[in-house]
Amino acid sequence: MKKKMSTTNNTRFDASVVFLVAIIVFLGAGVFVTVQTLRSDPLEGVISGERVINTLFVLEGNGGKPLGTYVLMYYPATRRASIFDIPGELGLILQKVNRVDRIDTVYEPQKIAAFESEVARLLGVPITYSFVLDTTSLGNVVDLIEGVEILIPSRVEIYDGEPPILFPSGKTWLDGDKARLYVLYELPEEDGELISLRRQRFFLGLIKRLGEQHEFLKNPEVTRIYQSMIRTNMNLHTRERLFDEYAGINMDRVSIQSVGGTAREVSGQMLLLPYYDGSLIKDIVRQTQQGLTRPAEGAATDRIFTVEVLNGTDVNGLAARTAELLRGFGYDVTEIKNSEQKRRDTIIIDHSGNENMARIFGSVIQCSNIEFEATTNEDPLGLELLVPTLEYRTDFTLILGSDFNGRYVISN
Repeated sequence: MKKKMSTTNNTRFDASVVFLVAIIVFLGAGVFVTVQTLRSDPLEGVISGERVINTLFVLEGNGGKPLGTYVLMYYPATRRASIFDIPGELGLILQKVNRVDRIDTVYEPQKIAAFESEVARLLGVPITYSFVLDTTSLGNVVDLIEGVEILIPSRVEIYDGEPPILFPSGKTWLDGDKARLYVLYELPEEDGELISLRRQRFFLGLIKRLGEQHEFLKNPEVTRIYQSMIRTNMNLHTRERLFDEYAGINMDRVSIQSVGGTAREVSGQMLLLPYYDGSLIKDIVRQTQQGLTRPAEGAATDRIFTVEVLNGTDVNGLAARTAELLRGFGYDVTEIKNSEQKRRDTIIIDHSGNENMARIFGSVIQCSNIEFEATTNEDPLGLELLVPTLEYRTDFTLILGSDFNGRYVISN
């Protein structure tokens, strides 16, 4: 009898152990799957961690070099984005070749890690993902998503080549062949900046359309075709998830900032050397990302603020150079002129009535000397309302004094 009870107890004990082991194995498998998911799809970790997602997009030309290189910075919590255009002729001390050369020197179509590393070093931020389209695939992708709409400022009619280059003005839908022609054509007399602006317009239109068509691109048959047209370090789920996010961006309000510099001849070729040895673009990126992560303050957060720059010093061209600096930070400089009086102290006059944005503007050049111009009106209920001065033409007036060294105010 005792033997039977012992056997029964052992059986129950064995069953409990098996059940406990099964639970441990199940929990362990869940943890393993979760870890593997985060490893293979770090996007979820990035989104939940509230970090800016920096994606490198390359439109690759026929010669295997970038026609356009763009870094799209996106912050999921606010659904705001900004884009930086990286010119191929930008001159840097490249780590791979250990010399000053064009940044696109290290670009290799099937191996863009070195190029990606140089872009990340230039901007001072990590590149999260990459996405590459060559010109053949570009046309195919545009046809797959049934065209891209862009705004063409003025009509283009060129019959010298084959095929002729014909684009109407205004909002225009481009099919694959037209899109390929639009990003590829260059005219001998055409300014390089105009070529860049044309490609920027197309890139904005492409990203907007990919966002609009994100559900269509999830169709298994479509996905199979689409994945074969692009080169990316994103897995399928990550790519679909990221473009779900992009679909929520108001691309009409996203501007592209070009990385600027001074043109100089180096070793027999003209290079664009970044301002202030590259420190300026890092400052611009830092402030841009702060703007992306800043909680919304109504329409003021997203709109472009206007500035007039007045030179109150004896330094010729200081206002023009400062205007270029401010444009790099995304401000719209509407007027550049000399001040009627010379000044020692740089001052910002705020006409917008938005004190917080005025202080953010002042931080660009480390100027805390801000004068706020506003009027107080009474509403029908008798409450005082602060409203901007109605006569102002720009949001901010910046009057440069002798304490401004071309980059910062040094006495505040």
